[in-house]
Amino acid sequence: MRRPAVAGRFYPFSERDLIDTIEWCFSHPLASGMPSVSTGDRRIRGAMVPHAGYVCSGPVAARTFKRIAEDGRPDAYVIVGPDHYGVCSGSILCSDSYLTPLGECRTHEGICSNLSELIPDSPRLHTYEHSVEVEVPFIQYIDPEARIVPIIMGDQSFSAVRSLSESIMEACRGYDVVVIASTDMSHYVPNSVARSQADMVLERVGDMDAEGVVSVVRRNRITMCGYGPTAVAMMCSDGCKADILGYADSYDTLGMDPDAVVGYASAVFEER
Repeated sequence: MRRPAVAGRFYPFSERDLIDTIEWCFSHPLASGMPSVSTGDRRIRGAMVPHAGYVCSGPVAARTFKRIAEDGRPDAYVIVGPDHYGVCSGSILCSDSYLTPLGECRTHEGICSNLSELIPDSPRLHTYEHSVEVEVPFIQYIDPEARIVPIIMGDQSFSAVRSLSESIMEACRGYDVVVIASTDMSHYVPNSVARSQADMVLERVGDMDAEGVVSVVRRNRITMCGYGPTAVAMMCSDGCKADILGYADSYDTLGMDPDAVVGYASAVFEER
């Protein structure tokens, strides 16, 4: 079982405090309220969500998870996050369950078995990475029986995006899944710059232009950490439309230094 690396730092260590914090995120003025009853008519195939500390990015993340909760429960949540520590050159699966203060979140054995034939499976390389972990308690809150497929992505070139997307779609054939890209939009830039850079990326996201996301981030040296995962979620949602749900930065949520903010955005990709 993969044990939590950032509990007590990015989100509370105790179960009760974590539930209270997640509900605070949903109820925050920058969020869109607590999830209502699911329609059960699943249309969302992919999503983009931030992965900073909950007091920083949680209200923006809550927008995505509210929509996923109301859309209905899939067979599995495929979570693709960037590798912040340089532990992998490609993409790495973790077939071990993730443990959080809300308990064990099991992986989807069928999809993980399929995917392990296409990309390496190394739970050890997931040990310290927070980009997947931070999303798991939100998923457990909206779906207590959730099954996940955790992936971290080192190489974020478009060729790597295409390869991982094809592997995920092949491994998930016959299953109903949501592919969740874990990413922050920018890091430690003035909030006016963060907004301008986010607008450039979100324009491509809105057009469902996965290659354009990779291109605009690299060409403009935007400090978006999960542009590859975002492009993967978009490619796995081929034929869908994008709904940009919101943007904010750490000055909006914490009121701290406006000259060194981290930017956050939420979006879902749903069938037309």
